[in-house]
This record gives sequence, C-alpha cells and structure tokens, in this order.
Amino acid sequence: MHSSAIFLIEFGAIILGLGLLGRLAGRLQFSPIPLYLLAGLAFGTGGLLPLGASEEFVAIGAEIGVILLLLMLGLEYTASDLVSNLKTQYPAGLVDFALNAVPGALAALLMGWGPVAAVVLAGVTWISSSGVIAKVMGDLGRLGNRETPVILSVLVLEDLAMAVFLPIVTALLAGVSLAAGSATLAIALAVAGAVLFVAVRYGRLISRFVSSDDPEKLLLVVLGLTLLVAGIAQQLQVSAAVGAFLVGIALSGEVAEGTHTLLSPLRDLFAAVFFVFFGLHTDPASIPPVILPALALAVVTALTKIATGYWAARRAGVGVKGRWRAGGTLVARGEFSIVIAGLAVSAGIEPELGPLATAYVLVLVVVGPLTARYTEPIAAWIGRRRSGGGPSAGQAAAAKPVRDAVGRV
Repeated sequence: MHSSAIFLIEFGAIILGLGLLGRLAGRLQFSPIPLYLLAGLAFGTGGLLPLGASEEFVAIGAEIGVILLLLMLGLEYTASDLVSNLKTQYPAGLVDFALNAVPGALAALLMGWGPVAAVVLAGVTWISSSGVIAKVMGDLGRLGNRETPVILSVLVLEDLAMAVFLPIVTALLAGVSLAAGSATLAIALAVAGAVLFVAVRYGRLISRFVSSDDPEKLLLVVLGLTLLVAGIAQQLQVSAAVGAFLVGIALSGEVAEGTHTLLSPLRDLFAAVFFVFFGLHTDPASIPPVILPALALAVVTALTKIATGYWAARRAGVGVKGRWRAGGTLVARGEFSIVIAGLAVSAGIEPELGPLATAYVLVLVVVGPLTARYTEPIAAWIGRRRSGGGPSAGQAAAAKPVRDAVGRV
C-alpha cells in the first residue's frame, strides 16, 4: 500500500512537472524537448532527487511514447507520397546521409568507441527533428514558401530511411552474426516493401476496415493494432518503432485524420515521458567530460545540414534566399536522435554515448530555431561584405533581424 502511494506521488509529480515545463516552453516559444531532458537529468541517477518506485512504469511509458511518435509520423504521409519522394528526391537523401551521418561515425571512431557506436552516433547526427522543424516553419509563416516542399522531401526521406536504419541498429546492438543481421535487414526491407505495396493498392480497404464513427472504437482499434504490430516487429528484431511507422503509412484519408486528432494528446504525453526516461538514465556528472566533443559535433553537423538544404533547394530551382532558409531550417535535431541513442543506452554499449547525445540534442534543439530564422539574413550580410557593395532596400530589410539581434546582444 505504501509503495503504491509513493508510485502515485512520484508519477503524479512527473506528469505535473512536464505540464508546467511544456507551458513554460510555450510561453518562451521554443520546443519543450530540452526542458524534458533536463527534468530527467534532475530526477535520475546522480540527480537532485532520484526516483525509485515509478521508474519501471516510466520505462513502459517511454516505450509507448516511441511507438506513438512513429505512428503519428506515418500518419502524416501516404504510401504514394513516400514512393514519389523516393523516386524523385533520392539524390538529396544520399547527400543528406553523406554530409550528416558520416561526421557522427567519424567522431565515434576518433573517440575510440568502435563500429557499433559509430553506426549509432551516425544516426544521431543524421536525422533532423520533424516535430521541431514543422513548428518552426509554422511560427515563421513559411509553410507556403517555395523551399518548403524541399525541406519536407528531405524529412520524408529521413523518416523512410528510419525503417531500414533502426533494424540495422537493433541487430548490431543485439550482437547477432552477419548472417542473422542480414536476415533481419532482409525481413525489414521485405516488410516495409510489402506494407508500401499493400498501402498503395489496398489502403482504402484497410482504412474502411479500421474506420468507425465512434471515436472510442476508433481509438481502441488503431492503438491496439499499433501495439500488436509493434510487438510482432520487435519479436522479429525489426524494431517496434518501425512497425508503428508502417501502421501509420497503411492508414489514410478520414481514418488517418481522425486517428491523428484522437492520439495527438496521448502522443504528446508519452513522448514527454520518453524524454524524461532518457534523461533519467543519464548521470548529469557524465555530461561535462563530453561537452566539448558534443559542441564540436553540433557546430560541424549544423553547417553540414545547412549545406544539405542549400544543395537540395538549388537542385529544385529555388532562389538563393530560399536555399539558405532551407538549410537553416533543417538544423534542429530532437526526438529521433534520442530514440536512436536510447537503443544504445539500453544495450549499454558505450557509457559516454548517452551523455554526448543528450548534450548534442540540447544544443541543436535550441540552436535550430535560431538558424531557421537568421541563416538567410546572415548569409546576405556576409555576401555584401565580400562584394564590398552597399545593400539594396530589399537586402537591408532582410538583414534587419540580424542587426536587431546583434544590438540586443
């Protein structure tokens, strides 16, 4: 009885604290992810007030949070959208991988972490935060800009790549043989291909089967189906998150819209629990030794993301200003970097990987909205300085936010 009371007190305090932190982030107009991570650091191992009774429940909630994150991501796309993006924008995806995954892998190898940790850190530095970027574009009023489809295409390719990357990471962390790992990857590719095929051909039938006018029944069927598929995927060593992502892709039309509306609050709740859980397993004392590598990696991969967006936008025929805006918008890392790092932390492959990933995401989730806003004006200002010419009226207006920001500093 006493332990259940302690559990309710601890878990209630966590949820209340997350709500207050989310409200604070909303007031300050930035992503709540860094605040959730800091809360986990404060109440985890080595923190101010370590939790005990509720940690197991928080772990289950964190796993559900990852599943719901990927389900909701899958709901954002139709199978035809994914196939179309894959056919037309794959060069941008390859450039994105080369410029942003390779620095993470090289950094891990330089620190002597080994090939498995190198693959994990490559994923951490590769994938941008779809949630943070979508919010930033909305806040800046850029959803109708010409560079926006380019940004979304890069994000779609990254999300689709997760369906292949996560099973690879899962197999490597499990320490399976090359043959078993190849079999796992083959299963993942076969399942992903089969789901895309079925979704394109029979998506309406699947949605009709799941559909219900009663929100309660729709919620129970979709949530139950997602958890069932995620569990089967986990059993096949494909990754529960990938299974949830594929369920989201298979649903379309009104069912997808209704599911999105019903599950958004649950997704936000359990995703917040997931970030707290990741912080709980990171000792704050382990962050200072890796802060310099994390900062260096953040600077390098912020620049490479800007280069990725610039190249992709130029390939699509977007003007120079739009190219810089596309690059600056893609800088933010967040939820999926933590998902990938969380797999490695749970497997215990490298003690410093979790702290470095935490510091890295904390930096870029804060810097990302700033680069989205100021990369283009700064690039215009540097261009004028190099040319030595005076600014036109349009250029002066574009550079005004930079001068204002510098003046405030």
